[in-house]
Amino acid sequence: MASVQLSSALQSNLVSLQNTDSVLRSTQNRLATGLRVANALDNPANFFAAAGHTQRADLMSALKDNIGEAIQTVKEADKGVSSVKDLIEGIRGQLTQARSALNDTTNSVSLLTGIASNYNELIRQLNNTANDASYKGVNFLSGGTLSVNFNENATTTLSVTGFNASASGLAITSGTATGAATTTSATFSTSAQLSTIEATLNTALATLQTQSANLASNLTILSSRNTFINDTVNTLREGATKLTEADQNQEGANLLTLQTRQQLGITALSISSQSAQGILRLF
Repeated sequence: MASVQLSSALQSNLVSLQNTDSVLRSTQNRLATGLRVANALDNPANFFAAAGHTQRADLMSALKDNIGEAIQTVKEADKGVSSVKDLIEGIRGQLTQARSALNDTTNSVSLLTGIASNYNELIRQLNNTANDASYKGVNFLSGGTLSVNFNENATTTLSVTGFNASASGLAITSGTATGAATTTSATFSTSAQLSTIEATLNTALATLQTQSANLASNLTILSSRNTFINDTVNTLREGATKLTEADQNQEGANLLTLQTRQQLGITALSISSQSAQGILRLF
């Protein structure tokens, strides 16, 4: 096939029209997708920088989920501590009743037997509470531990260590470590014995207070890091967006300008071809 030779004016206007059409399609694509950098060819530096920000944001989001689970584990332990404290106060109430029973010479033995039974049940429930205060398999009231990562490289972490909140772990006078009821009325037969038991309750409460403060401190750290990571993720995603998003107002103005330029190009091409049409009219 023979090639068609175009005049220099036609060739120049045609190239200009083709360039305008290419830019127009690119502008239309930016408006449609909202992106000025949709792939590495558009802007390699911005594209890969944005991809890096997005990848790190995804990794940090996974860490945020783990921190959220750690927070729930600490909260469960804190609720367990509160319940154990309530049970210890209930045990203290039994001691108060035992002191009154010692002054009742008529029904002392039967009263103390009932108190011993109640005491043993409270100890059993205390042990059960400490054993049940777990979340996702981790129980800080049974000496459980948990390590939480705060960055994607695991170079900053927090290790949360639990303690033994059972009656034996708190050194409260009771039966066996499993909560078997072995305390009898004889345990409460004198004021000195009651004072000894109460001293163990006071020590247990002091231990719980200390451990509760530790849990609160860890919860503060976890909550603070959770907020920080959430802010970091938002910052990374915002940075990635700014590197790739298109300015819709600017692109809209560009589109109108390019459409006008395209029409002018078509008109210029038509004018450039009029000389050839004039020659045709000679025949």
